[in-house]
Amino acid sequence: MFKHLHMTLAVISISLFTLRFIWTLAHSAKLQAKWVKITPHIVDTFLLAIGVIMAVQYAINPLEQLWLGEKILAVFAYIFTGYYTLKLARNKTMQIIGYLGAMGWIMLIVRLAMTREPLFSNK
Repeated sequence: MFKHLHMTLAVISISLFTLRFIWTLAHSAKLQAKWVKITPHIVDTFLLAIGVIMAVQYAINPLEQLWLGEKILAVFAYIFTGYYTLKLARNKTMQIIGYLGAMGWIMLIVRLAMTREPLFSNK
């Protein structure tokens, strides 16, 4: 149950990020709506909480399971590139580059979740 909820929240989170990115490029006033400012944080909080619950439930230690450690680092990189894209990038070119970078981190996160094989390992 948690796994499906986690995946659903991830899709919602990515969709909201993409919508906010499009609105940012268009300089849309919709970005000022209260739900747009609050909903992504609520979704992401539940997404993170359910991820922690699953790790604890299955006794997965990110220091022992390198794929999970890499996934956590990739999540932080996604958060940073997402913040850069929506808040710090000064022009459309940099916003687009930031968005593509964020999507690259998402692809790594999905790969790690599906394969459970670390990208950087000593094997």
